[in-house]
Amino acid sequence: MSLDTRHTASYYAATARAAAPYPTLDAELIADVCVVGGGLTGVNTALELAERGLSVILLEARRIGWGASGRNGGQLIRGIGHDVSGFARYVGQEGVRYLKQAGIDSVELVRERIDQYAIPCDLRWGFCELANTPAQFAAFSTEQDELASLGYRHETRLVSAERIHEVVASEQYAGGLVDMGSGHLHPLDLVQGEARAAASLGVQIFEQSPVLRIEHGATVTLHCAHGKVRAKSLVLGCNAHLDELEPRLTGKVLPAGSYVVATEPLPEQVANALIPQNMALCDQKVGLDYYRLTADRRLLFGGACHYSGRDPKDIAAYMLPKVRKVFPQLGEVRIDYQWGGMIGITANRFPQVGRLSQHPNVYYAQGYSGHGLNVTHWTARLLAEAIAVGHSRGLDVFSAVPHLTFPGGKALRSPLLALGMLWYRVREVLG
Repeated sequence: MSLDTRHTASYYAATARAAAPYPTLDAELIADVCVVGGGLTGVNTALELAERGLSVILLEARRIGWGASGRNGGQLIRGIGHDVSGFARYVGQEGVRYLKQAGIDSVELVRERIDQYAIPCDLRWGFCELANTPAQFAAFSTEQDELASLGYRHETRLVSAERIHEVVASEQYAGGLVDMGSGHLHPLDLVQGEARAAASLGVQIFEQSPVLRIEHGATVTLHCAHGKVRAKSLVLGCNAHLDELEPRLTGKVLPAGSYVVATEPLPEQVANALIPQNMALCDQKVGLDYYRLTADRRLLFGGACHYSGRDPKDIAAYMLPKVRKVFPQLGEVRIDYQWGGMIGITANRFPQVGRLSQHPNVYYAQGYSGHGLNVTHWTARLLAEAIAVGHSRGLDVFSAVPHLTFPGGKALRSPLLALGMLWYRVREVLG
C-alpha cells in the first residue's frame, strides 16, 4: 500500500515550527495501550495516558497532524457542536448540563495544555458569532443567558448590526455575540507540540506506519507492513480516515470535504480595518463561512463543506466569491495558499465516543462534525480515564447518545447526504 505522507500544501504546513519526523515501525513491540491516529484525538489520548503512567505506542499512517487536525480553520470555540438539548431523552437534564459544561471546559483544557507544555501556536483570544438574520441575532440573547447560568467566567457581549463594524468590516451581518473565552490558533503547531509533549513522557510515536489489520482478543495485535504492536487496549482516533479498518465504525461517519484559502499578507492598516479586534469569526449559515487573521496578517477564510465526495478543481476560484461577498473592499487580493481536507460528519452532528460492544478493550472517538479543536481534547481525557481507572462518567454520558449508520453503503452515503444538505440550504434561502 502506497500513501502520500507529505503534509498538504497549506499555510500551516508552510509556517509550522520545525517538527522532526518520527520513525516508521519496524519491530514487534508491546504496550499497555496502542493508539491509532496521529491527530488531535490520538495525540491527546496518548498524552493523557502517559500522564497517568501507562505505556503507549501511537501509530500514524502519514505524519502527525496530517489530517483535519493540522488543516482546520484554527478556531478554538466553546461548545460540543450543535445544540445538545435534544439529547435529554438519552442522558437526562443532568447529562445535558454536563455536555454544555464540557463544551466550555474543553476550551479551558486546551488553554491549560498550551500553558503546561509551553506550546507556541499563535494563540489569540476573542471570537464573534455572526448572525445572518435578525432572528439569529435575537437568539444570541438566550445563548448569552445560558452561558451566564453555567457560570461562564469570560466576557460576552452582544453587538448590534449598527455596531458590527467594531468587530468586522462587512455589511453581511445582523449583529454578533462576542466571546472572549474562545479564540484562534495555529492547529498544526498545536498538535505537533502536543506530540512532542507526549514523546517527552515516554510515548513511542511512529509515522508512516499504517495499520493493515487488527487482531482482536484479550490482547489486541495491530499488524503494520514492517512490524506489530500488542497491547491490552486499543484506541481508534482516525475519524474521517478510518476507512475500512473497523467497519462497525466506518459507516457511522461520513468524510466530507472542507476548504480553506489564505491570502497574501495584508498591510497592517488593511488587516486592522477588516477585523479590528483580531477575532475569529463564524456565521450561522448551513454552509457557514469562518475566517480570521493569521499571525502574519493574512486573511484565512474557510467553509463550503462538500458532501458529494468531489473536491473543487480550483479551490481558490471556488472560495474567492465567498471572500468577496463578505469583504468586497479587498478587491483583487492574491491567494497564496489553498487547501482542503476531510472532516468526519455524523448524522446527529454529535461526536461518537465509546468502546466497541463486541470488543470492550477497543475504544474510539470520532465524528466531531467541524468542532474538533476543543472536543478532541475532552474526549481524549474521557478515553484515558476509562482505560486507566476503568470508568469515566463523561464517557458514559457521551456513549449514551445513539448514532445512526448512514444509509446506502459506501457508494451512496455521500450522494444521499449531499441531497439532504441541499434541502436545508434551499430552506435557508427561502426562509
